[in-house]
Amino acid sequence: MGEPVPEHQLSDAMKMEASGGLLPCVGPDTGLASSKETSPNEPHSRNSVVICQAVGRSIFTSRVSTAAERVGFMLQQQEENDASCPLLFIQLNELLNTSEGLEWKQTARWIKFEEKVEDGGEKWSKPHVTTLSLHSVFELRTCIKKGTVLLDLDAHSFKQIVEQVIAVQIEEHTLRPELRKKLTHVLLRRPQHHTTKSELRAVAELTVASCRGKASNLTNRGADVSETPLKEQLKNPFKKKIPAGAEVSNILAGEVNFLDKPFIAFIRLKEAVGLGALTEVAFPSRFLFILLGPRAKVKAYHEIGRAMATLLTDELFQRVAHWAQDREDLIAGIDEFLDELTVLPPGKWDPTIRIPPPKCLPSPHKRISMHLREWKSHCNGNLCATEDRHAHGHQHVSEELKRTGRLFGGLVKDIRRKAPWYWSDFYDALNIQCFSAILYIYLATVTNAITFGGMLGDATDNMQGVLESFLGTAIAGATFCLFAGQPLTILSSTGPVLVFERLLFSFSKDYSLNYLEFRLWIGLWVAFFGLILVATEASYLVQYFTRFTEEGFCALISLIFIYDSVKKMLSLADYFPINWNFKINDITHYNCICNLSGTGNSSILNKTLLPDPDSLGEYWGLEPANRSQLTKKECLQLGGHLVGTSCNYVPDITFMSFVLFLGTFLCSMTLKRFKLSRYFPTALRKLVSDFSIILAILIFCGIDACLGLETPKLIVPIEFKPTNPQRGWVVYPFGVNPWWMCLVSAVPAILVIILIFMDQQITAVILNRKEYKLQKGAGFHLDLFCVSLLMILTSMMGLPWYVSATVISLAHMDSLKKESITSAPGEQPKFLGIREQRLTGLVVFILTGTSVFLAPILKYIPMPVLYGVFLYMGVAALSSIQITLGSPRDASDFITLTVLWSTMESSRKNRAVHGQNAAPSYAS
Repeated sequence: MGEPVPEHQLSDAMKMEASGGLLPCVGPDTGLASSKETSPNEPHSRNSVVICQAVGRSIFTSRVSTAAERVGFMLQQQEENDASCPLLFIQLNELLNTSEGLEWKQTARWIKFEEKVEDGGEKWSKPHVTTLSLHSVFELRTCIKKGTVLLDLDAHSFKQIVEQVIAVQIEEHTLRPELRKKLTHVLLRRPQHHTTKSELRAVAELTVASCRGKASNLTNRGADVSETPLKEQLKNPFKKKIPAGAEVSNILAGEVNFLDKPFIAFIRLKEAVGLGALTEVAFPSRFLFILLGPRAKVKAYHEIGRAMATLLTDELFQRVAHWAQDREDLIAGIDEFLDELTVLPPGKWDPTIRIPPPKCLPSPHKRISMHLREWKSHCNGNLCATEDRHAHGHQHVSEELKRTGRLFGGLVKDIRRKAPWYWSDFYDALNIQCFSAILYIYLATVTNAITFGGMLGDATDNMQGVLESFLGTAIAGATFCLFAGQPLTILSSTGPVLVFERLLFSFSKDYSLNYLEFRLWIGLWVAFFGLILVATEASYLVQYFTRFTEEGFCALISLIFIYDSVKKMLSLADYFPINWNFKINDITHYNCICNLSGTGNSSILNKTLLPDPDSLGEYWGLEPANRSQLTKKECLQLGGHLVGTSCNYVPDITFMSFVLFLGTFLCSMTLKRFKLSRYFPTALRKLVSDFSIILAILIFCGIDACLGLETPKLIVPIEFKPTNPQRGWVVYPFGVNPWWMCLVSAVPAILVIILIFMDQQITAVILNRKEYKLQKGAGFHLDLFCVSLLMILTSMMGLPWYVSATVISLAHMDSLKKESITSAPGEQPKFLGIREQRLTGLVVFILTGTSVFLAPILKYIPMPVLYGVFLYMGVAALSSIQITLGSPRDASDFITLTVLWSTMESSRKNRAVHGQNAAPSYAS
């Protein structure tokens, strides 16, 4: 090997190559620091400093860099002190030479993303990701190294700050004393801020200004910075986008003709103070960066100012800037920023293209935690790495699932945990968002109760029907919401329970057993087994449910919702057949009359089902010539049947139903995303998003009412009595069945308790995930305890059994999501958690119980609209899991295409079997 080349003989290309191959991105030297300005006797040149820092991160050494050590130590201090950094609003003021002289003007601002003043200073640009030249970051690093750095400066006005900075530079002989007055005069000139104004306000101000003349305006431009905020600062509408507690960073950059070398200062104030008219918004300031230099380098000053602003928007550098003890800590923060920088080669992209903000940003906490872990692992050897691997190998056990080792210990802990929050569960619901959730979940619950009630009636010979479903839903749901550990859960009959009820009724019928009595004993055994599981804290087993199990279960239930809604819609093509062979020219050939003669009219079945002839009045004695005046309903009541070529033709009902179905679904999806649009004020957009489902239902109910077509409507029982008159409201345990059936019932009860435990607890795990940011804790043992006691009540009254409904519960939580009111331009609103309370569920179930009295209103709601809501709920639930079709939008597009394909397939089959008219019951 040859002798090493001395560092002073290295070319710039070699030096930059040694620092990580960054040379291709560095343009010509247009910055402040040049090789001519650096003393040859100085031990470290600009590039060699970067090289020395980069060597610690290179592949040729295992030692962690000094910068990483400093940053890691500062992050460790913040973690120990549990300190947080407020959000920074950053503005860039540039000194421009105008016809009236030198003037400070705001040219850009940042919260998370950059906004520039464009179109001649008339408006702000759209927020975009800042793109920097690598050279400007190197120049900024040199500015921090060579300039004045004042940390924890005790000052209470901008004038005091300027005076102290100038005094320090004069004392250090970096500024000539005779320049004090000129520099102070330039820095204290009042800046011109660009505030967003409505067109009406801009016209009004222009009219007033033309009347008063320009004298006052010129006077204001020459004035010094006011120490108190101006009127336009206090009324600036942009202030609404900045959260409370934010602080301001001011960056001043420009060129003057009386300086021969740059005037550089980085200031961190000891206490954040208001600097009067210096800032665009009236928030206290924490950081200031001042860069003034000789003429002919204004572009370099502008780029360095933008680099400083970009650094201050970085969460990691913000923490460094808040906790830095000296100049070297700030430089270490810049080096860490450079270490994570992504370089784009010149000539391979268009620098004029602005990169829009991403919809989802990575969590800054994860990035900071990663830096902290790397630093700890290096300091402690492999100990931390071993602990991390151990932590990742075992799932974290939440406080709610830790065993106490005592009977009912978990239940007692759940009650103690939830009791302090009980009253807040009611007054936390005093929000208009809860009103929207009540209407949405009420309609979903009523539709679900009617659907499952109808299917239960078909499966159990109306021993349990729609009315029992309404009553059971109201009693069980309201009780659960009052006393459960997670009141956001919505109870409902589920598919697996329905299958068991069908098998149980079939078994009872085959062996001549009383179905409700047999079911009562099974329910009592299920409750007994459930109480044993609560007493032994068996709910701790849910910690072994993997994410795959949870999401597979959620995906299955969601797909069932989607399948059922599509299936219900496709059955409309049978009940309301489409006359594919209809020709407008043959309309005179189409007729349909009532035929009261024939064998079908004299059958024993018809005689049994036909009402008394006296009750039919005038219709019974009609002559054959007048039978054409009978309606379809009257004809069927008389035992007749319809004859004609147009009897099976129901115009437009099927197509209109699909319009209502898909329209409700697509309208709900669109309105839910309306809060992300750019139209209308933020408060209005959020209100529309919260009421999206209700608005979609109202819109398409109105369309249906205007067209006046006889689409299938929601049918609610209007009398409060058992569906089957052979049963009562109380089931007696000892009746027709043998005494030993109470013991045999324990066998099927074991299957039911396994089914209910899995269904209940998997749903509870899904609802209590960390990503929902629940603050009041879960109650796995208390929820199972409530479900077990409700099994006793519903079994004794002969009502359906209830368990947590996954999809409706997720829809309930989705309707109660809290998001940040203020968000930075270009940033999506932050998810803050769920509005945890008991009132929405309680009111929903009370309304469900009183739906019998609301039947005159509910009968105007088309069933296709409610099926569209079901489809939306299924797709929305799919979007909450990771096992999904790419994204929620992709999933909804796929479902829409599936529905359309299924419709075409059903239509093809109808054309093949035209004339068959099986009429399902739409009451269920």
